[in-house]
Amino acid sequence: MSSFAPQRPRVSSMPSESRLTVPAALARRRGSGFWAVAFAFLIVMAFATLPSPLYGLYRARDHLSAFTVTVVYAIFAAGTIAALLRVGSIAERVGRRGVMLAAVATMMTGAALLAAWKTLPVLLVGRLLTGVAVGLAAGTAITYLIELRVRGNPSASAARARNIGTSVNVGALGVGPLVAGCLAQWAGSPLTLPYLVFVALGAIALIGLATAPETGAPGPQTRIVRQATGSPALARIPIPAAAATAAAFSAGGLFAGLSGLFLATTLHHPSHALAGASLFVVYSAGVMSQLATARLQASRALALGTISMLMGLALLVTAVRLATPSLTLFLVGGALIGAGGGAVFKGTTGIVLEAATPENRLAMTSALLIALFVGLSIPVIGAGVALDRGLTAPDTVLGFAVLVGLAVAASGWALLGRRPRNSR
Repeated sequence: MSSFAPQRPRVSSMPSESRLTVPAALARRRGSGFWAVAFAFLIVMAFATLPSPLYGLYRARDHLSAFTVTVVYAIFAAGTIAALLRVGSIAERVGRRGVMLAAVATMMTGAALLAAWKTLPVLLVGRLLTGVAVGLAAGTAITYLIELRVRGNPSASAARARNIGTSVNVGALGVGPLVAGCLAQWAGSPLTLPYLVFVALGAIALIGLATAPETGAPGPQTRIVRQATGSPALARIPIPAAAATAAAFSAGGLFAGLSGLFLATTLHHPSHALAGASLFVVYSAGVMSQLATARLQASRALALGTISMLMGLALLVTAVRLATPSLTLFLVGGALIGAGGGAVFKGTTGIVLEAATPENRLAMTSALLIALFVGLSIPVIGAGVALDRGLTAPDTVLGFAVLVGLAVAASGWALLGRRPRNSR
């Protein structure tokens, strides 16, 4: 009997080791899947603002008015908002990976159309498809990243995954214009090559997503989440929070839609690379401000962001109204606006989610994203109308800056004033 005793640990250890290999392999797959999802998110979000430095070329070729250019830029908001409102029910059917695959495929379709046909109707369709892709990705990627991070390593902090997701969400908006501007400046076929590059990047993203594990497969749990993110919850978002988010990103939308025009006509710098770089500065500053305020209270981040935005708007107005307009002040003002927008969004999100019940947090996040893309797209149409009606660029910037500054200051004050009543 005793001779069999030493064999028992060896026999039992073999199935124990085989059981451990499966979680280890799944953890590695989730780790690689995390970066595959982050890359796909980056590509889709970068494509949202990719055409910004190219609008001068479209304008010259097709004789587009300033109003038409802003409509072309802003039309993706309709697709974005529609996708954000439906992304929960779509994820219920196809899972989170399925939604990200659809987002990248839709982006590639829009890019292929824009590369193949150069007519205005196709440009509008391409922008609409871009909006759908952005809405699908923005409504899914951050949650997907957090789930991959936590399930791959249960002891890992979800905050890092959330910070990476929000940084990609904002920072990628500057990557697309930088790539397109540089290609337009120093490579041939400026209205074709940037789109083909993103078709290729999208193909790489699809390959990476195909290997990523699913974290939100269809089932009873997804139905519960869908109920928790329905439209009634969206209606309960505080108006000051929506206003602050929309106002903070409307200034970024002005840069994305019209900075190339301002650089060429007012500042006399028609470089496409410079137009793309100016947007990269704006949104990179937004990422840096989010990282710099990572450990601050939401209310303090909101206050600092508001101050930065007001300073940036003042510099922007000064830059274009000087007797000799200043490119340096224009870029510094853009950086302060971007940094302020990033901090305002971080502070607003923190204040809203602190006051929300757990079952409403996903809905509140979706509502804030809708406000973000409304601000990024719709207000710039007003600037386009003003320019189309004959208002000068300096006067348009002044009126826009006053309205945005008042909106940011008033909504920030309202949020900070109501916070003590909502916090414990």
